[in-house]
Amino acid sequence: MSAGAWRNIWTVVLSLALAMFLTILPMPAVVEDFRPQWVPLTIIFWCLTRPERVGVFWAFGTGLTLDVLAGSLLGQQALGLSVIAYAAVILHARIRLFPLWQQSLFVWVLLLVERLLTLWVLGATGQPLPTLTYWLPTFVGLLLWPWLFVMLTAIEQRLSGR
Repeated sequence: MSAGAWRNIWTVVLSLALAMFLTILPMPAVVEDFRPQWVPLTIIFWCLTRPERVGVFWAFGTGLTLDVLAGSLLGQQALGLSVIAYAAVILHARIRLFPLWQQSLFVWVLLLVERLLTLWVLGATGQPLPTLTYWLPTFVGLLLWPWLFVMLTAIEQRLSGR
């Protein structure tokens, strides 16, 4: 593998590690319900921009790692992340043609799918179902996507030397 390819892999790994850190970082109770879904947003970004390198297996591994870090049921995050990564990889050529505000709507739908799958796992395992504030992070992700996309694209281009 060339040095540029290794740099790209490390960029993905470090961005996912930062997203996991932001996910488990303690926050005040007032804003806890508004915490963005950092890991799904980052996985979606990499699946849209580098579908040949980042896909379902990256999402599954990241989900398992996040399950261990968050102390959730093993495979719960992995299932949701794998499904949204699959959809993002399959539809990446179409979605990249849209302006950022329309991409945001697609990302919002993917975040809703991830939340629905997590809700299904919670219900299937007999855990208490969350309140309506459970859906707030999807709206935060909808609003955050354009800025996250621009920021991660700039970092990727700077590190890859383009």
